[in-house]
Amino acid sequence: MIFSDYLMEEWLPALGCTEPAAIALAASEAAAQSVGNIKSIDLVVDTRMYKNCYAVGIPHSGHMSGIKWAVAIGAYLPEPALGLECFRFVNQDVLNQAKLLVLENQIRVEVDPSKNDIFIDCRIHGSEGEARAVIANDHTNVILVEKNGNVVRQKTEAEKSGVKQQLRKEIALITLGKLMEMARSIRPKDRTRLMEGVVLNRKIADHGLSLFPSGFVVQMIVDPLSMMSTLVCAGVYARMWGEDFPVMALAGSGNKGIVVSVPLSIHGDKLGYPKESVQEALALACLVTSATTYHLGTLSAVCGCSNSAGIGLAAGLVYLEGGNAREISLAINNMVGNVTGMICDGAKIGCGLKTMTAVDAAFRAVSLARNGIGIPVSDGIVGASGQVSLENLGRISTRGMESTDKEILAIMQEKLRA
Repeated sequence: MIFSDYLMEEWLPALGCTEPAAIALAASEAAAQSVGNIKSIDLVVDTRMYKNCYAVGIPHSGHMSGIKWAVAIGAYLPEPALGLECFRFVNQDVLNQAKLLVLENQIRVEVDPSKNDIFIDCRIHGSEGEARAVIANDHTNVILVEKNGNVVRQKTEAEKSGVKQQLRKEIALITLGKLMEMARSIRPKDRTRLMEGVVLNRKIADHGLSLFPSGFVVQMIVDPLSMMSTLVCAGVYARMWGEDFPVMALAGSGNKGIVVSVPLSIHGDKLGYPKESVQEALALACLVTSATTYHLGTLSAVCGCSNSAGIGLAAGLVYLEGGNAREISLAINNMVGNVTGMICDGAKIGCGLKTMTAVDAAFRAVSLARNGIGIPVSDGIVGASGQVSLENLGRISTRGMESTDKEILAIMQEKLRA
């Protein structure tokens, strides 16, 4: 695997939360088929897509939130080619038209619990016909577009699974030592692209501080760890609130990108590590985050930002501090033995506090691992190595917590009805 190819799939700009953006993208793809004035929209999504669109803000919308607003806005966006940056073209005219669909109850949303991965099926009914777009398995994988029942374009069965899952599986099978070698050998253009993401993610983190009361951020002045965790929290909060700042998303999540890049870059700056070492540490953090995402799933019953990205951050910190593969394995075990079980109850501003916890946990996990201390295999779900621990974490997420997702969905729907 070439790291440049990896970055092209997993290190991508996004504006706003990736789940509402994916729904807007599907609506935009369908609306591009020119079916006249939009009369109504039918939307079918998987459980976790619904969950992650329930309360998160949408950029340029005046802090509108929710799945109906996402699909209504998307239906009036002219540039599906922008992918996860499609909200860039939201303006007052788009909002006025979307508002009519929402207020007149012309959007019907169903959840298909049989779908175990990303699934979005958007049908737009217009004055001149009907159009449909289907996204599956990753946020931008448009597998079908139809107009009036006729196929406009369709992916083959092999293409439907999506490149990203295959890529993550390949990474998950590579040893930690080999992943370290890959990070060490990244090319100059890879280093440039990684740092482009750092600039974006630190910018939204700095902006996010302005949204918090001074009493919340005062501790960061005297405590470096509080500074890094608070900045991550601020960046995620701003993004979930719908602030107009693009981020560099990692493994399908802008929050994951913030969690790994902001602390690593600041830690490297503060302690004077060579910029090349920081870039390589970030490369490794990204790879480990993608490997963990493979085990958990793109959208998960557990918090991917705290688990996948928190674990990736821990791996990157060990590398940055000159640690070896064994110490990275110990750090992963420490994280799995700590943050496993933090549920994902949808994308929202509260995610900022979860990521703050993850950053704190990562630094403590690394501090222990660098001194040869790791949670032993006798404890709970921790495995004999970091990679086995990730497999066990995946079992908890994909099988053990199925009923958790169902209860979360039920609670959300009860709140919506109330």
